[in-house]
Amino acid sequence: MACTTEFIEFICEVLTPLGEVRPRKMMGEYIIYVNEKCVITACDNTAFIKKLDCIEPLMAGAETGCAYEGAKEGYILDFSDRQKAREVISILWQALPYPKTKKK
Repeated sequence: MACTTEFIEFICEVLTPLGEVRPRKMMGEYIIYVNEKCVITACDNTAFIKKLDCIEPLMAGAETGCAYEGAKEGYILDFSDRQKAREVISILWQALPYPKTKKK
């Protein structure tokens, strides 16, 4: 089942205070970028983020799962506490690199 546009719009709305938020549709699912860094993979109306040490204390007890078959296990980000979700994404954003530019 693909993500609904309502779910993607909700995530983008929650993350707007962090800067420029941009979803990108990929085969029915979405990648969500904040200030040009890929921070969320959204599949089946579930937001997956990378499991990094820097967010481990905030994500203690959080559910984990794989966004798709063959993907690495990630945390499932719960948006019921919007402030916490923004804090997690803010810390994650600082730890993630910018995407590599492709040469033509």
